[in-house]
Amino acid sequence: MEWIKKVLRYRKQFFSLLVGVPCYETYVEHMEKHHPGEPIKSRKEFFCEAQDERYNAKGGKVSRCC
Repeated sequence: MEWIKKVLRYRKQFFSLLVGVPCYETYVEHMEKHHPGEPIKSRKEFFCEAQDERYNAKGGKVSRCC
């Protein structure tokens, strides 16, 4: 059963990286380990920031395709 969870976790990471969106859970783990006490962005804030960085989007909405 544990190996199924591991496979599903890696599958999720693979598809997230494939489309260029970093893993939120990895971000949270990093913040808790390396920056304790600092605020952690919500999933929506994290996703919008990733979209902004990747696509020059505004508020998580892609403003152009190329």
